[in-house]
Amino acid sequence: MKHPLALALAVAIAATAPTYAKTPKQGTAVSAQADAAKGTNPFFADSTLPLHYPQFDKIKDSDFAPAFDAGMAQQLKEIDAIANNPEKPTFENTIIAMENSGRTLGRATTVFFNLVGTDTNPTREKLQGDYAPKFAAHRDAINLNGKLFARVKALYDTRDSLGLDAQGVRLVERYYTDFVRAGANLSDADKAKLKQINAELAGLGTKFSQNVLAEVNASAITVDTKGELDGLSDEQIAAAAEAAKARNLPGKYVIALLNTTGQPPEAQLTNRALRERLHKASVARGSRGNEFDNTGIVARVTKLRAERAKLMGYPNYAAYVLEDETAKTPQAVNAMLGQLAPAAVANAKREAADLQAMIDAEQKAKGQPTFKLEPWDWSFYSEKVRQQKYSFDESQLKPYFEMQNVLENGVFYAAGQLYGLKFKQRTDLPKYHPDTWVYDVFNEDGSQLAIFIWDPYARSSKRGGAWMNSYVDQSGLTGFKPVVANHLNIPKPSEGKPTLLTWDEVTTAFHEFGHALHGMFSDVKYPYFSGTSVPRDFVEYPSQVNEMWADWPSILANYAKHYQTGAPMPKELLDKVIAASKFNQGFATTEYLGAAMLDQNWHQATEGQLPQASGVMAFEGAALKKDGVDFYAVPPRYKTPYFSHIMGGYAAGYYAYIWSEVLDANSVQWFKQNGGLSRKNGDHFRQTLLSQGGSTDALQLFRNFAGHDPKIEPLLEKRGLTTAPAAQPTGKAAKK
Repeated sequence: MKHPLALALAVAIAATAPTYAKTPKQGTAVSAQADAAKGTNPFFADSTLPLHYPQFDKIKDSDFAPAFDAGMAQQLKEIDAIANNPEKPTFENTIIAMENSGRTLGRATTVFFNLVGTDTNPTREKLQGDYAPKFAAHRDAINLNGKLFARVKALYDTRDSLGLDAQGVRLVERYYTDFVRAGANLSDADKAKLKQINAELAGLGTKFSQNVLAEVNASAITVDTKGELDGLSDEQIAAAAEAAKARNLPGKYVIALLNTTGQPPEAQLTNRALRERLHKASVARGSRGNEFDNTGIVARVTKLRAERAKLMGYPNYAAYVLEDETAKTPQAVNAMLGQLAPAAVANAKREAADLQAMIDAEQKAKGQPTFKLEPWDWSFYSEKVRQQKYSFDESQLKPYFEMQNVLENGVFYAAGQLYGLKFKQRTDLPKYHPDTWVYDVFNEDGSQLAIFIWDPYARSSKRGGAWMNSYVDQSGLTGFKPVVANHLNIPKPSEGKPTLLTWDEVTTAFHEFGHALHGMFSDVKYPYFSGTSVPRDFVEYPSQVNEMWADWPSILANYAKHYQTGAPMPKELLDKVIAASKFNQGFATTEYLGAAMLDQNWHQATEGQLPQASGVMAFEGAALKKDGVDFYAVPPRYKTPYFSHIMGGYAAGYYAYIWSEVLDANSVQWFKQNGGLSRKNGDHFRQTLLSQGGSTDALQLFRNFAGHDPKIEPLLEKRGLTTAPAAQPTGKAAKK
């Protein structure tokens, strides 16, 4: 959950394929209209477009710095008035006044940080670097204001006698907690030290993310001949040729990298040497000793975080972070990850044996010596095993998953069946990039719920992964309705060709729209609690639930149609997809756990246990070995130097995906036991959970929906890990 005064100093990074980003709230500022009269800067007043949709056609890069400067000055003036108000602190003159502060800054930073993630450029990158420490200092000027905190504390101490409703009491509690966690109780000397740490961390985080994006682009693989690309489709080869032309390499082919360790073409390329090149280029990112090397940044960031935690009275940074999540303690996280890891690695080793057997048989049939399975062989041979076991491959599925059809007749259709929503594309609103689509979203009664932006394609100016963000947050206090966006990184086909999705891309689209629904359904009074403003280890849960509708028979039948003939996907093919759902789960779970446990190792270490830059990779190796997830054939989903999640919003929090998946598996079970896809069930999920934002304790929201505490068994069954010992994410360490 985010302090509403905290600025987004870096875009929150995505997660396991699906990622999530949340940007600052919008409040109200008494001087906004007066500022607007001073010039044409679009951030000095609310957008006049529907639902305050950003005026992308009027926004120039040159508008950001003046809006940042004026917005910070304006908010500090507002905060100073609150802190020095001679009247006795009240909920209205202190808490609500803070909720209403910083509108100009909120508008500008919201758009800026969203654009940095979706369509950056050198000007924006420079602004990001220049302003990161300034924003950190601004945030500290508010969070460490002694007079302001005294007013908040006075209200906190008397919160039960203020005549507030439950949401109001929770808002006071959250403000008090956030101020304390930001260092409000520290001595003046420690506050000064904390400010220095925060400023340095802000600059380092920005540099890390910029290095990751730059090296993803710089590490693209250049291929000399078409023959080397055997196994790729004609469309993929054409796209690689176009990528080469864009880099001034006519006659050659370029394979772009994604930010994950594994690269999708590895599943198709028959050229083993090229697969090896692709893999080694991927895992070397950030540790080559070049201008993009991130090992020094990692070493410094983790030491600063450990120092910050110690300053705040915590044994390590993970303890500090997890105290405010549903997990509560590092011990609880370690228990869950540690109980899942042995079964996952055992499954991965069994899968590896199957792959090695296939390699041996193939090589023997060719009369050639066999070779040892390597990481760059895994997806190629697992795809062959999948075909052998289930008699299908991704190329058979993709013609049935044309992108717009998946979105409108799959993702949107499911939301209509479950929640009564209706969607209408509109072309009159400005776009920040041509490859985006805009839709009005309506409730069943015809009232407008939100505006939704769809941004599906990969591009060099866009960070990797998939995520949701918000341009306008819902709030009863402001009267605003949501404007939200989904972002994927689907390779754009060559001109005139259809965009055909993999099954993973289909489920990612459903997943990210689950985040969008969480934002769009928000129905809270205060901006602080709006939309996805929930703990990190809860935020992925609603989006994971939405994935269940991707292969729900009536939904699938509505969108899984051949893009040329319109013929429905054959039932036998769908049956094979469902039967294969647990296939390769040992690999998938192990690579995820490797990254999640690596994250905990970095953030559960004390300052003295952390390495210098030269020891970063050795620290990583030792951590993976210690936790039993160092299986050579399955490297972690992200290696440390390009693990953007833990340098951004998921520090000590990458475990959140599996933690949330426990809740997801329980909820899928609930839907199935209560009749599945129905308006009654959808309305229940919307009313008890999706609309509540952070206005109620997260696990209580789950209980309100499901009627019981979460259980581990549904997840173990879903992941094919039924032999693993039990653990339950109840949020109480004693039960871990």
